[in-house]
Amino acid sequence: MTLDLRLAPMAAVTNAPFRLVARECGAGLLTSEEIDARALVDGNARTRDLARSLPAEHPIAMQLLGADPDVLAEAARRLEAEGADAIDLNMGCPVAKIVAKGQGAALMRDPLTAAVVFRTVRKAIAVSFTIKIRGGWDERTVNAVEIARIAESEGVNAITVHPRTRSQQFSGLAPWEIIAAVVSAVSLPVTGNGDVRSRADAQAMVAATGCAAVMIGRGALGAPWVARGEDVSRDEKTRIIRRHCALIEEHFTPRLALVQLKKHLAWYSGGLPDAARMRAALFSAESPAAVYDVFWRIW
Repeated sequence: MTLDLRLAPMAAVTNAPFRLVARECGAGLLTSEEIDARALVDGNARTRDLARSLPAEHPIAMQLLGADPDVLAEAARRLEAEGADAIDLNMGCPVAKIVAKGQGAALMRDPLTAAVVFRTVRKAIAVSFTIKIRGGWDERTVNAVEIARIAESEGVNAITVHPRTRSQQFSGLAPWEIIAAVVSAVSLPVTGNGDVRSRADAQAMVAATGCAAVMIGRGALGAPWVARGEDVSRDEKTRIIRRHCALIEEHFTPRLALVQLKKHLAWYSGGLPDAARMRAALFSAESPAAVYDVFWRIW
């Protein structure tokens, strides 16, 4: 079957090198890390860096984090002007310091504010406007269907649903039936997300929910080739890892590149013999050459 498998936005992980490698491995529409709308409008240098993309990544959605409708609209306008193919609103981040500001998953608690945000951002941009939501705030307010219907009425173009509530964080099984309920409730394309770690899982989600696409997050860590299925040779994985490392060194400053190399090579080591000991040596390495020496000796 034809499968639209997308890489989920993950803070400090799905940067341009990882996104591009995922695209080269068959991922569909890419989404940036979350971009703080206020920081972008205020000209924060690090936030501007997060908002940059590589030409080969397109089409790409830039994901905004915020709660103020006017600030989000201005940030969306700027990202559109810089070439974003779509603007995505983060309504799923469960982190305490984010929701304390009324952002991320906190927007699920306030449908009226969410409606104003949808309307204001929709009027500000011409490109596709999408949202990524959770099942709800907690087990007493599972309102993904309500939010999805409001979004549709305000001109949102598509919805991604992670069906766990904010209070669940990432614990327990993702209740895919909530994705199915959103699919049934709106005519918009719905992307499902949650407990997908393989192409087979993604196919099962489509069959169970009727979603139009599947977004994979943690299952892609150390496996950007996941969209290709199980038949990826060791030689091909080696080529992909080397390509990813080269992009990291090309895209980041030496200090940030070293951090990224350690993080991603630790994920690539998953399942290897003696991986735990290797990771300790990996994270104590002080240069890319030392990191590579540790990793390639056991790969």
